[in-house]
Amino acid sequence: MTEGNFVDYVKIHVASGKGGSGSSHLHREKYVAKGGPDGGDGGRGGHVIVKGNKNLWTLYHLKFKRHIRAEHGGNGSKQRSSGAEGSDEYIEVPLGTVIRDTETQKIIHEITEDGKEYLVAEGGMGGRGNWHFKSSTNQTPRYSQPGIDGTEVDITLELKILADVGLVGFPNAGKSTLLSVITAAKPKIADYEFTTLKPNLGIVEYRDFKTFVVADIPGIIEGAAEGRGIGHRFLRHIERNSTLLFLIPADAPNISEQYEILLDELRRYNPEMLDKDRLIAISKSDMLDAELKLEMKHELDKNLGAPYLFISSVAQQGLTELKDRLWEMLNKESS
Repeated sequence: MTEGNFVDYVKIHVASGKGGSGSSHLHREKYVAKGGPDGGDGGRGGHVIVKGNKNLWTLYHLKFKRHIRAEHGGNGSKQRSSGAEGSDEYIEVPLGTVIRDTETQKIIHEITEDGKEYLVAEGGMGGRGNWHFKSSTNQTPRYSQPGIDGTEVDITLELKILADVGLVGFPNAGKSTLLSVITAAKPKIADYEFTTLKPNLGIVEYRDFKTFVVADIPGIIEGAAEGRGIGHRFLRHIERNSTLLFLIPADAPNISEQYEILLDELRRYNPEMLDKDRLIAISKSDMLDAELKLEMKHELDKNLGAPYLFISSVAQQGLTELKDRLWEMLNKESS
């Protein structure tokens, strides 16, 4: 999927259908002098329902749908015939979509299961026909109820990707290159910062036909909390990842310092993200000789305070060990 087709945030105005009016019809038939009231009920207005669809990966299909309206209910008619119910309007979304009230920004619901439905705008009830109001003292009521208006609400749909591993790192740390090597994904790779402007997903094929999903998130820079770079806009995509893989290049001026900066930006976005399992991959390590690597290990063992390993996506070094460690971390509770 191209970057232009990845849409993870849309605002929509939804309106449910109005209920149909009840009928005030009086029965008229040959040889029946006083048939009495026989007006039917109005039909219910259509609902607007958000539904999870595991085959969708983005909100692109909703990019140009700013207004969604359900059908109005039909009016009642003679012989106690009820009006037709308005057809419901379904908004299909990928799993991991959060529904917010646009005005208050309050989370209304989260869709995390395939086929799961949530009613965001309930259709108005249909009015009752005049036959409901017949009594011994009022045998010919000539009135009925109007239908109840539908509901209108502005909602925001916000996608949080459901991936197992989230890649975290500064721009040009090698995240896209790693994703392209260990999965079949084809992210944009170039020798300048912020080549990744949208999250990319890739499926890692592990031993015995097992798989896990990795999400490449656009690079974070120091000060992202204040809006520098592209800010924290895409960090929501790793809120549901169980494991975070920090990628720091071997030629970084200070690996421990860069790791602490990344941790601080995550902490400022959402402190709970620091509760996730973490692994550090020192990328571009093919430029290190054995002596320099040993020297770096002594330094990292003292200052890093987190598990790490050396990898090179281009030279295909350490990738099998990386997959093994990630699989271990993802399945440690079940083992």
